[in-house]
Amino acid sequence: MVDHIRRQIELSLEQFMEKVKEDYKLHLVSPVLFESIKEFSLRKGKRIRPLLLILSYKGYSPKQKRIPPSLYNASICIELLHNFMLIHDDIIDRSNLRRGKPTLHKLLGRIVKTKDQDKLGYDLGIIAGDIVYALAIDAFLSIKESAHRREIALKYFIQTAAFTAMGEFIDTLHGVEKLNKVTEKDVFLNYTLKTARYTFECPMVVGAILAGAGKTDIKKLSQLGILIGQAFQIQDDIIGVFDSQKNIGKSILSDIAESKKTLLVCHAYSQLRGNEKKQFVHCFDKPKKTYQDLKAIRKIFMQTGSLQYSFKEVESRIRQTLIILKTLTMNGASKKIIEEALLQLFKHSILIAEQYGIDLRINDRAASFKS
Repeated sequence: MVDHIRRQIELSLEQFMEKVKEDYKLHLVSPVLFESIKEFSLRKGKRIRPLLLILSYKGYSPKQKRIPPSLYNASICIELLHNFMLIHDDIIDRSNLRRGKPTLHKLLGRIVKTKDQDKLGYDLGIIAGDIVYALAIDAFLSIKESAHRREIALKYFIQTAAFTAMGEFIDTLHGVEKLNKVTEKDVFLNYTLKTARYTFECPMVVGAILAGAGKTDIKKLSQLGILIGQAFQIQDDIIGVFDSQKNIGKSILSDIAESKKTLLVCHAYSQLRGNEKKQFVHCFDKPKKTYQDLKAIRKIFMQTGSLQYSFKEVESRIRQTLIILKTLTMNGASKKIIEEALLQLFKHSILIAEQYGIDLRINDRAASFKS
C-alpha cells in the first residue's frame, strides 16, 4: 500500500506542475523560473509528509472508503511547503547542495551574468520560494471535503507554516548566539518548531481533521508528531556529522561550518571542563572550519558521550511515539502501516549506532529495516 500511495503522490506532483504551467503561465514569464521550480519539486525524496497525511486520513475513514483522487492532489501541499522551507533555508545557510544537486538559488543565480552572481541567486531564490508557498496553498484547496473540515485543516496548515518560520527565526538567532547562551531546552523548542510540526505533526493532524477524527485523537497525534519529529531531527544532526557526503547529498561540514547549536553540541559543551571546554569553543566558533576541525569535534562528541546521549534521546522518543500510536482509535491496519513508515526513517540511526558500538534499541522490527 505504501508503495502504491507514494507512486500516486509522485504522479499527483507531476500533474500539479503541469497544472501550474497552465494556470499561472510561469513558463511565459520565465521558462527558467518554471523549469527550476519544477525540477526542484520533482527531485527524489521520501515524500513522508504527504504519505503521513494520506495514511492518517485513511486511518479515520470508513474501511470501505477509497482514497479520493482529490486527497492525493491536496497531499502534495505539505511537500510544497517543505520545498518552500528548503529553498529559504538553503539561502540562509548559504548551502550549495540539496539532495545531491545544486540548491535552487544556485541554479537561479546562473540566469544572467552579473557582478554579484551570489546576490542574484539569493534574491531570485527568495522570490521562487514565495511562489512555491503560494502553490502549496493552491494544492491544498483541491481537497473535496466538507467546507467546515477543510477550513479547520487549512487554518492548521497555515499556522504550521508560521510556526516553522518561527523555528527558522530561532535557529538563525542561535547561529550567532554564544554557545553558553543556548540551552538544551532551546534546542528542543527549535526542533519542535522547525522540524516536528510541519514534517510529522501537521500531516497527520490535517489528515485526521479532514477525515473527521475526534479531538482526543487529534491531540494525541499532535503529541506523537512532536516526539517523532524531535527524534528525526536529532538523527539528522547525527547524520550531518557522522555520515558521508555521498549518503546525505550535502557537505558533512555544513552543520558544523554554520555553528549550529544541536543536541550533540549542547551536551558536549555541558560535559567539558577547563581547557577542554575552551578548546572545543575555539574550534566550534572558527568562522572557517576544515575537515580536521570536523574530525576533532566528532571525536569530542564521542569522548563526552554526546553521541550516545543523543541516540538515547532518539530511542526514548520513538518508544513514547509507539505507545501513543497504540492508543489511537484509528483502524489497526493504518496504525501498523504508520508505525512501519516511521520506523523506516530511523534505519540510518541503527547503522551509525552499530558503527560506533552503541546499542540502540528502537524496536524489534526496526532492525530488519537497516538492510
